[in-house]
Amino acid sequence: MSLVLVVEDDDAILRGLHDNLRRERYDVITASEGDKGYELAIQRKPDLVILDLMLPVMNGLEICRKLRADGFQSPIIMLTARGEESDRVLGLDLGADDYVSKPFSIRELLARVRAFLRRANTEAALPGELRFDEIAVDFRRYEAHKRGKPVELTRKEFAVLRMLAAKAGQAVSREDLLNEVWGEGNFVTTRTVDTHVGALRAKIEDNPSQPRRLVTIHGVGYKLITS
Repeated sequence: MSLVLVVEDDDAILRGLHDNLRRERYDVITASEGDKGYELAIQRKPDLVILDLMLPVMNGLEICRKLRADGFQSPIIMLTARGEESDRVLGLDLGADDYVSKPFSIRELLARVRAFLRRANTEAALPGELRFDEIAVDFRRYEAHKRGKPVELTRKEFAVLRMLAAKAGQAVSREDLLNEVWGEGNFVTTRTVDTHVGALRAKIEDNPSQPRRLVTIHGVGYKLITS
């Protein structure tokens, strides 16, 4: 049974999330203060975290930053009453996997929880490493090297590359990449996939303008060629 951590300082929202998640047959632990939520995440290692942005003692952005710095890899869904794009972008840049603005539909939030946990349960089917030419990637440790030198990839870039590596030699559509990496119901577009693939090319291809390994399949998406 999956363990979900909810960190929320509004008692009514916290109770509602707890009760609805329990009805979905998840184990649920909760905290109403940021520092307590951070401690629970480190100690209990939940399979998913629902994290409010505005929290006492330690805010959600700081919790997210610290958890990712500590190597915490489970999905994080941010909740906020602040809908500004800058807040969403900052949360995602700090390692959040999704962003839900209050007031939200509990059915939609539960659907996102199911999608993230379903994806996490298939994680074992994805490759743990990738090697070709002078590129070496360890997806579990989030480490990449080119000619022995570290290559800095974002979490989303690792995820895109891992999905392509899982189907090496096959075309993967932009829509499939978008749904698998960002989740169904996300607010980003396929253009976001193109941006991340472009960033990956700049980091792993010798000539990004004429890629040999991460190639475009026109009208479909992308293909990773490793041999």
